[in-house]
Amino acid sequence: MYNLVLPGSSKEEYPMIRKWNRRTMILWLALFLITVSLMATTFQPVIQEFQQLIEEDPELYMLFTQMFEQVPFTEEYEVDPVGNPQVRDYKHMLQLMNQILTQAPEFNQTGLVGFPINAILDWPMGTPAGTTAFLNEKVNQQLKKILNQWAVFLGSPDSRYVLSDDPETGWFGRNAMAAMPDFVEDFKCDPSQPYHGFKSWDDFFTREFRAGRRPLASPEDNSVINNACESAPYRVATNVQLQDQFWIKEQPYSLSHMLASDPWTELFEGGTIYQAFLSALSYHRWHSPVSGTIVKTKLIDGSYYAQALSEGYDPASPNRSQAYITHVASRALIFIEADNPDIGLMCIVFVGMAEVSSNEITVYEGQHVNKGDPLGMFHFGGSTHVLLFRPEVSITFDLHGQVPGLDAENIPVLSK
Repeated sequence: MYNLVLPGSSKEEYPMIRKWNRRTMILWLALFLITVSLMATTFQPVIQEFQQLIEEDPELYMLFTQMFEQVPFTEEYEVDPVGNPQVRDYKHMLQLMNQILTQAPEFNQTGLVGFPINAILDWPMGTPAGTTAFLNEKVNQQLKKILNQWAVFLGSPDSRYVLSDDPETGWFGRNAMAAMPDFVEDFKCDPSQPYHGFKSWDDFFTREFRAGRRPLASPEDNSVINNACESAPYRVATNVQLQDQFWIKEQPYSLSHMLASDPWTELFEGGTIYQAFLSALSYHRWHSPVSGTIVKTKLIDGSYYAQALSEGYDPASPNRSQAYITHVASRALIFIEADNPDIGLMCIVFVGMAEVSSNEITVYEGQHVNKGDPLGMFHFGGSTHVLLFRPEVSITFDLHGQVPGLDAENIPVLSK
């Protein structure tokens, strides 16, 4: 997921969420801390509300204090060899979040594009206090308000300042184009226009492929299930249980929790799951993997910065918790009754990760879709998704010669 390039490397070598460089993260934070310290801090209302929530709720005050204290005071977690600092209290966290709300992500060659808040919270997310706090409903309601506020800026023309040809920080500059060499050929844009014709950062991020760049595999063969997202295979699981201990190290899937106790959950008990994650430099729209009828859609509120405590400190959190967050994170469910009776009812679960938790469904119940038709999109980043099949479905996956996992590479959307 999120392939970004580190200096002297290829994008395949350093997938973003998979292999964040800890030294890079601390360096970014150090530079950002200097900027913030020179500015008078007047919190935006949503940040004021978050501070009030933390300080007036005794449990949250304890947890947000402890999560920073529980991060080990060792060289690995405290400083890099240059001595750059890690955020160590919630007030500093609030100052940084306040500044981020009026900034668009610049391009860089690190693993931090699009995830500035995640960088601040990365180690605290893995503490006992952090894993508890970020499951709290009140915390997640406020984080949703904060991220929605950021989305207003990212959807505005003011956010286009990063769509420049600056060689290092511009999304159409030297470094960015080296990471996305086929951008103009792949995506709908007009290089002759300012900002390549994009109306905002979000317009750029949710860009569409040009016609013919991602042909639909086997359009007339309803026995072929197509790739719903431009994504890399993460896990295949069979005989999935209705309830399981999804929080343990192995992170088995637990259907009743993943589907939020939907009445159709039991139909999938013993079935098969395919999970795959998306790339940050690529494409963020969803497409129907089968021809059929949309029979139900649902948006589920959940967590934004939760990770499995069993994973400990993950330098790319919640990367190693991808199966876990399918049960707790903000997500969208789309149930499709496939035209092919051998497939029948299936479900797709689109799961937000960290800042990337804005799931937009663009189909309606009762609508018939053909393979490859649009279903929706992620805003402000890539994420992970699940295809869920009933136990009666006999299915063989073409993983394009790969083993599912964090090192897998993207399989094109609409392919087999």
